[in-house]
Amino acid sequence: MKDALENLEREALSEIEAATSKEELFDIRTRYLGRKGLLTGVLRKLKEVPPDERPILGERSNRAKELIARKIDEALELCEAQSRSERLKSGALDVTLPGRSIRRGSLHPITQTMMEICSIFFDLGFSIEEGPEVELDYYNFEALNIPKDHPARDMQDTFYIDDEKVLRTHTSPVQVRTMEKQRPPVRILSPGKVYRPDSDVSHTPMFHQVEGLLVDRSITFADLKGTLEYFLHNMFGSDRSIRFRPSFFPFTEPSAEVDIRCVICGGEGCRVCGNGGWLEILGCGMVDPAVFQNVGYDPEEFTGFAFGLGVERIAMLKYGISDIRLFFENDRRFLSQF
Repeated sequence: MKDALENLEREALSEIEAATSKEELFDIRTRYLGRKGLLTGVLRKLKEVPPDERPILGERSNRAKELIARKIDEALELCEAQSRSERLKSGALDVTLPGRSIRRGSLHPITQTMMEICSIFFDLGFSIEEGPEVELDYYNFEALNIPKDHPARDMQDTFYIDDEKVLRTHTSPVQVRTMEKQRPPVRILSPGKVYRPDSDVSHTPMFHQVEGLLVDRSITFADLKGTLEYFLHNMFGSDRSIRFRPSFFPFTEPSAEVDIRCVICGGEGCRVCGNGGWLEILGCGMVDPAVFQNVGYDPEEFTGFAFGLGVERIAMLKYGISDIRLFFENDRRFLSQF
């Protein structure tokens, strides 16, 4: 039996040395050390030998088992190291190859347009003020000379949260809040989101506005006209024709709407401008004295002007976009052009 153990050990070590893969080593372990393995079979025959020889053969059997198991583990570690080395070689980095470019996003066209609008007015000394999008009815309407029974409320469809709170329909409430806490001179822009229940190719329930306010002594309509001409010529080009048309807004008097020559057809007439050659671009006017009284300004001492424009409309005209919904569909083919 001792000879059988030694022969079994030599055969196992020889097979381990000749093995070239982990699968072969696993097979050797099962064949020799498994429950039905060759070495296990030899150990079962210990009961057949004389009692005085059993301790010696038992010890010899355990040494053989430990040796075979250790050699298999060492061979498995060597196989794993070789495999890892081959993987590293096959996936080695060639530092001479050009690097992979990183795909970078860009600002949304609405954000780009709003930043450009604000930048032009920054040059004229305007600063940014912000306010809540969930607004009190008082600031959204009443403080702007639009009481609850005023017919001008029909001009703006409104999302009502309750009787006293609305989703703001314009950013003019920011102007009122600013005047309440600041004495003239006031020169601010109030960019942000506004909400009206309207949706088609040129309207969305949520859109962006930039409204401006300037209040000081001796401000006239000529100051308003010069400011807006400066803005529009910087935005659309110095050769773009502009006209002011009388209009009505409850919080300005006199009021006007500003048109520019159609940027699509150059004034020849097209579907975008309704074949009229002109496009409405913004509303403006001199601040109504009633609004000054609501914020504690003396209308005999101070005058001012206000204006408001839709950022989506400016972007559509600047970039020749015919459907406002493209701004909100997140189509990368569209957005990547900006």
